[in-house]
Formats: sequence, structure tokens, C-alpha cells
Amino acid sequence: MIEYFRTIYRVSKALLQGMAVTGSWLFKPAVTVQFPAEKLTPPERFRGALTFDKETCTACNLCIKACPTACITLEPAADPVTQKRIAKVSWYQIDFGKCNYCRLCEEACPTKPVKSVRHTHQYEWGMAERGEMFVKWKRGSPDPAGKA
Repeated sequence: MIEYFRTIYRVSKALLQGMAVTGSWLFKPAVTVQFPAEKLTPPERFRGALTFDKETCTACNLCIKACPTACITLEPAADPVTQKRIAKVSWYQIDFGKCNYCRLCEEACPTKPVKSVRHTHQYEWGMAERGEMFVKWKRGSPDPAGKA
């Protein structure tokens, strides 16, 4: 019989402790926003969607070597007359289905002051089909629609 009342006491104590934690947050300001009407400003080092600058890339492949998930592919450009490789990229592709946003590709990129591949502050990016996760930038064509 005593054990029954001890159990009731322990359960009641745990319940009141949990309610105290909940009650302490009741009068604090809200930490959520009404998305999409309100948008948060990401911090300085936020790792959002990747973007690629076709003009500054030297096709050095350092981003590919640094990527732990192998989600980056590229094809170096060739001189139209000699067909020799030049320090430009023909196309560059990122598979966002594999990308874990680790920033290693950005750190490995040797171009300065602007990195060829870099994270943006874009966090609002929904995809309806798997094929949309492959984003390809081609030399001489506009950037992919809706991508950073």
C-alpha cells in the first residue's frame, strides 16, 4: 500500500516539474515567425543553396576532390581551334539530392575574391521532382531559372 502512494507521489512530482517547464515558456516572447509572410535573416555563415559563377571558374577540379558526397561534376572547356583544354568550364552540375551543404567545395575553391562555387542565404527552395535536384550551369547560357 505504501508503494502505491510512493508511485503516485513520484508521478505527480514529475508531472508538476514538466508543467513548470511548460509554464515558464508561456509568458516568453514567441520564437517562431509566420512564414512566408515573415522571413528570418540568416546568419553570416549560413550554408544555404549553392550557386556557381561560370566566369570565374578555372575548372581546376578542387571542388570535386573536396566533396565528400561526390555531388559535383564539371566538364572543362576546350579551345574551339586547337581543341586543347582551357582554364574555363563548359558546364558545371550539382546534385542537391546528395549535397550535405558541408562547405568543403567553397573552401577548396582557389578563385578570389569571389569564389566560383559558394553558399547563398537562400533557404526557400522546394523541389517537386527528383530531376529538379540536378542543377546545371552551362557556359554561354543564362543561369538556371529560380536558382541562386
